[in-house]
Amino acid sequence: MFGKRYAAAMINRSAENDQDRRRFLKAAGMTGLGVVGAGALGGLTAGTASAATARPAAAAAAPSGVSDAAVLNFALNLEYLEAEFYLHAVTGRGLDDAMTTGTGARGGVTGGRAVRFQTKAAKQYAQEIAGDEKAHVQFLRSALGSAAVSRPAIDLRSSFTAAAQAAGLVKPGQSFDAFSCEENFLLAAFLFEDVGVTAYKGAAPLITNKTYLEAAAGILAVEAYHAANIRSALYQRGEGKATVKLSAARDSLDGPTDDDQGVIDSHGNANIVPTDANGIAYSRSPGQVLNIVYLTNKAATSGGFFPKGVNGEVNTSAAN
Repeated sequence: MFGKRYAAAMINRSAENDQDRRRFLKAAGMTGLGVVGAGALGGLTAGTASAATARPAAAAAAPSGVSDAAVLNFALNLEYLEAEFYLHAVTGRGLDDAMTTGTGARGGVTGGRAVRFQTKAAKQYAQEIAGDEKAHVQFLRSALGSAAVSRPAIDLRSSFTAAAQAAGLVKPGQSFDAFSCEENFLLAAFLFEDVGVTAYKGAAPLITNKTYLEAAAGILAVEAYHAANIRSALYQRGEGKATVKLSAARDSLDGPTDDDQGVIDSHGNANIVPTDANGIAYSRSPGQVLNIVYLTNKAATSGGFFPKGVNGEVNTSAAN
């Protein structure tokens, strides 16, 4: 979706705008991002106001017209999906209606119910992750303000069955209920978590505003913790072969490169952290991420977990 020249141009641009920084200060409070942002705001007002005025377009949008806000709204769509999945699993219900409004068509959630966890550990993992994903939705909505997109229609029923059939976990004609038991829940979580890590890493070069970038890096780190948690739990339960099948199915959707791994390697050894030969996490472009959540290897604007597509400017999967 985004060419190398486009991404390189965005990396080389360091302009930030006052509105973005103030919005993030409000969302993050006066700690962490706030401390850095406050200093930056002071410096801008005192000494570089003319420079900021001279290049507002560079801060607000990329040459193609895709702004930082559009990239963050793309991330917000994914956070809606993860939050709904985990909240349904631990509480039996999803996000409050007040957290699902915004621009674009607001959709409902199909499927999802409370999981009957067999172990205390798995239940607490799920509860903690659900809280994080809900917080991500709150943070991004607050940071984006009136530009935040609403929750699109989400399918947590037939989409999981289609993914499981494609991976060979269930036979054609059989269904896969992600909420029927602890093992199914963990496999469904595995389907999401690695995609979230690669999505945030792939989006990083597309963000021009350094305050936005710092926040996105923080969310990426949390998603990586989540992914490692789920991968470890599945390895300990002997579900390595199932994860290899799901990994192969994901990898078949996002293009010819091999950028996905299960929780065991070809020798059956633990592979908790999926990395390339340099020990670096994989990246996916927004288009490749949409290939996976739309469950297609073609250019499309809807499908899979988002039966009516995602909201916002970044909404089309890649043609592979």
